[in-house]
Amino acid sequence: MHYTLGRAAEIEEGAGKAYTLTIDHRPLALFVVRHHDNFYAYENSCPHTGVTLNWQPDQFLDITAQRIQCATHGALFRIENGLCEWGPCLGQRLRALTLEVQQGELRLIDRDVAET
Repeated sequence: MHYTLGRAAEIEEGAGKAYTLTIDHRPLALFVVRHHDNFYAYENSCPHTGVTLNWQPDQFLDITAQRIQCATHGALFRIENGLCEWGPCLGQRLRALTLEVQQGELRLIDRDVAET
């Protein structure tokens, strides 16, 4: 089973987009980032305190668009694997979610979602 998030074309290169799904009556906040024409999905939760990462709607990247940035603590995470490279959660990771692109649509795979 999968959950369709939207069209891949809705996310420009070097940008992100937030989504909220309700699964088994529980909300799941997540975001997708497009980087070098690949898509990466993560739970929208900082491993340090659990706060959401974005400071404005769909704003997840630092000023260079090369790292995911926590708006609360300034922690910086690698886009490709969610590893924290700077900040209070150094060495920890964002919770990655499995995403696929099918016929131009972003689809979240449910095996990850069931673990939330």
